[in-house]
Amino acid sequence: MSLKFKLVFFVPRASTQTVLQHLFSRFPNEVGRIGAYGGCAFVSPGTGQFVPLEGANPVIGEVGKPERVEEDRVEVLVLGSRPGAQETEPSGTETGASGVDVRAVLQELKKVHPYEEVAYDVYRLEDF
Repeated sequence: MSLKFKLVFFVPRASTQTVLQHLFSRFPNEVGRIGAYGGCAFVSPGTGQFVPLEGANPVIGEVGKPERVEEDRVEVLVLGSRPGAQETEPSGTETGASGVDVRAVLQELKKVHPYEEVAYDVYRLEDF
């Protein structure tokens, strides 16, 4: 049994499908997979805001000026593991965790995401 994580990230609307398709193609069995369904995500629109600080190299906006951007909040399930993570079988024995290292998914997200700094959250999920 692999660990389950929820990855939530924010992306300009024009880039949402590019980012999702990259993650789905790179990790077809671990990202956006729910049972016999693949490419699963929840996408909701919103407005992001930020002020690029000195030393930033913003893709959108200018240093020192507030910026508002129409973005999507994207949520995907990640069937993953953490390096060295151990899972316990119902019998009580520990096994090596299966699934993808969540940090590898984050590296791919950062490669394809248009922003210099990617806003994301990772939540570990529990089975009930």
